Amino acid sequence: MLICGDDEQAKAAVSELTETLGFAAVDLGPLRAARLLEPFAQVWIRQAVVQGLGRDIVFKLVQCER
Repeated sequence: MLICGDDEQAKAAVSELTETLGFAAVDLGPLRAARLLEPFAQVWIRQAVVQGLGRDIVFKLVQCER
């Protein structure tokens, strides 16, 4: 789950909740990074609704070892 924000305590709480729900939290940094998440959400909406893939699709962030 991609998160961002200016309050480190709030991000820690959100990260803990995210991990409790079974996701890994990926910190994008300060709140100004939220502008990067909005177009990403539009990509998901287009694939799910306009392209007809349905609301149960997900994108997965894969970290490769080097």
